[in-house]
Amino acid sequence: MAGINRELADFLKRSRSQGDPSRAGLPPDARVRRVPGLRREEVAILAGVSADYYARLEQGRRITPSPAVVEAIGRALDLDAAGRAHLRDLIGIASGPVRHRPRAVQQVRPGLYQLLDALDGEPALLLGRRTDVLAANRMAKALFTDFDRMTPRHRNYARWMFLDDDARSLFVDWDVQARAAVESLRFDAGRDPDDQATTALIAELRDGSPEFDQWWERHRVHQRTHGSKRLRHPVVGELTVEYETLTLPGDPDTALFVYTAEAGSSSKRALDLLASWSLPDSATGAAPSRDQRPGSHE
Repeated sequence: MAGINRELADFLKRSRSQGDPSRAGLPPDARVRRVPGLRREEVAILAGVSADYYARLEQGRRITPSPAVVEAIGRALDLDAAGRAHLRDLIGIASGPVRHRPRAVQQVRPGLYQLLDALDGEPALLLGRRTDVLAANRMAKALFTDFDRMTPRHRNYARWMFLDDDARSLFVDWDVQARAAVESLRFDAGRDPDDQATTALIAELRDGSPEFDQWWERHRVHQRTHGSKRLRHPVVGELTVEYETLTLPGDPDTALFVYTAEAGSSSKRALDLLASWSLPDSATGAAPSRDQRPGSHE
């Protein structure tokens, strides 16, 4: 049907199905619930709107509620900050200053390359729209993979996570990391639903990965700000790294991810070993291949 906001309808229905009536503060109700979650009229009561109004919104009708109503619906559905931002994006209420997002290939300014080089002791990635890998320093390439060796179209974190067997074997908690990648891509897609490159990437991943397709259907969103990753590295063994995400002022489509390990831990020792292993060869200026393990002999 023309004029239907299907993404909004899907997100509201799935969010409502995940609601917990016992936590919502609703009065006792003896009616049998045929499906899990909240009823439409319950969400309407919690949000302070009419049942008909909420029903039309959940049907994806092209209506634009006020920011206060959107916030109330977010509270009624118990959405976290990322979920509420996603809801605002789908409805068409900008979360920040309105901007026209460029569709051209993103460029990395020289100062950011210098920043990555300055973080030489810690793995660092620059991610752009739809989790495109814009740049990676030496340590990030050694820890994850050398994205520079991929064709430009394939330099994408989510694509690598789902379609590269090395990524599946690298992460001890691959399913956790992969679901987070799906939910982050969902969040990004909601901010720019008309971006053709994002649409093409999603179609490729849904076709190439049953797990991606299953998790995409759940319509959960996540905005990565910090967290941890557990890895089983082919060179330095098992380690855990913590990451912090920094959104660049004046460039909200680009984020810097920096990975560290706790001082004195086995993971920090593994990172230090990886740093020495990946130092450029003095003769060739290139890092050794992964077959050249630390302490190995020719």
